[in-house]
Amino acid sequence: MLSSLFSVGSLTMFFNEVRKDYLLDRWVVIATERGRRPTDFAKKEREKVKKGVCPLCPGNEHMTPPAVLVYLKSGKGVRKVKDKNGFRHKDWLIRCVPNLYPAFTPPKGRAGRMQIMKSDSLVVAVGHHEVLVESPVHDGHPANAKISQLVHVINAYIDRLRELASKPYVKYVSIFRNHGLEAGASLSHAHSQIIATPFIPRIVEDELRASKKFWTRNKKCIFCNVLEKELDGPRLIVENAKYVAFTPWASVNPLEFWILPKEHEATLLEMSQSEVETFAKTLEACLSGLKRLLNDPPYNFGFHIAMNKNTRKYYHWHLEVYPRLAIWAGFEKSTGIYINTVTPEAAAESFRKAISS
Repeated sequence: MLSSLFSVGSLTMFFNEVRKDYLLDRWVVIATERGRRPTDFAKKEREKVKKGVCPLCPGNEHMTPPAVLVYLKSGKGVRKVKDKNGFRHKDWLIRCVPNLYPAFTPPKGRAGRMQIMKSDSLVVAVGHHEVLVESPVHDGHPANAKISQLVHVINAYIDRLRELASKPYVKYVSIFRNHGLEAGASLSHAHSQIIATPFIPRIVEDELRASKKFWTRNKKCIFCNVLEKELDGPRLIVENAKYVAFTPWASVNPLEFWILPKEHEATLLEMSQSEVETFAKTLEACLSGLKRLLNDPPYNFGFHIAMNKNTRKYYHWHLEVYPRLAIWAGFEKSTGIYINTVTPEAAAESFRKAISS
């Protein structure tokens, strides 16, 4: 880290800092000289997807492929079913459907490794691409949804993760969310996406490698180590019995934050139902704070998980949330070094105020 402050006579000079990521070989410039307040990014009006017939709203189930998972009300709980033979279930709580324009598609017949790996530089895009409709309410986004509905969403993530992870050709399952047109959401109805791939994505692969290296040297999870440091630090946003939310030391994005379980867990499949409920409350609090702070900005989030049993002793699942507040220009794209104009410490302070209000 570069020094950020020194005095010459009566003149105090500030310098930017260059910070290294916890795990990745990635450096970020924290631009204190160009520093902006988090509220500087608040928009008067967020750009919205043009209105029209929404294929994800109740009554339009025929506009999507048959659902691979449907949550229906059943007493005080839910009943889990699938759409079959052209029949579409109504009065649902959650629907998960194949994407009409998938990036990865299921194999036809048995998919052997040689069928998928064409060469060292070519892999067939075998897998799955699904849209998880989070609520029958069009605007039922996590920042303003009922906790009970968010619990359904997280349980549906777990159900699809368990199902897709069991496929022999699936090596990774990415669960992510795009909120707002600027963040890549072509539909404004509350939804997430799930993509199962025949390989482990590079960033997760790099995290796994760094985590294993740290564990080999210290016999300790690097994420657990990070949690110990962040719990008493200036980047802490919120803490409860099960989860911690904080702005990471070398945040690439202004107001980026992570949520980690306190217990060492490598995948969402290890969550108990009480943990699911607490996570829903934690996620709602953080996203509600972001919405109040910046007038519902666009954002992306993605879960980072470990699927291989051999990695579970040294990897720690977590959720990363990236508000879309900056545009990467020539320097970032040509060097891989990012410039963040909001210090993580200032971002965390603003989050704490927004959540407490």
